[in-house]
Amino acid sequence: MATVHVTTKEFEAEVLQADKPVLVDFWAAWCGPCQMVGPLVEQLSEETDAVKFVKVNIDEETELQMQYNVQSIPTFLLFKNGEVVKREVGALPKAQLQKLIEE
Repeated sequence: MATVHVTTKEFEAEVLQADKPVLVDFWAAWCGPCQMVGPLVEQLSEETDAVKFVKVNIDEETELQMQYNVQSIPTFLLFKNGEVVKREVGALPKAQLQKLIEE
């Protein structure tokens, strides 16, 4: 399953009402660490169907950035049943991203 880019309008349906856990990657095009970790997130999205992978561009979706208190990027939020259950900040190696979604 590929990574889905969502807007504020789509966030509720794609993330909060999802029928499985969702890993949200808050990122920006100008962010070097975001560019490094982006392909790893894409790889994981192709390797597992147990988690949905969503990307939110903070430059375009400032409302979501503020709502979820995203102050540094990349920030990863894991949602289950519409609630944030985990938060990780910074460019994580693939193994750490995998651990985040498996726990």
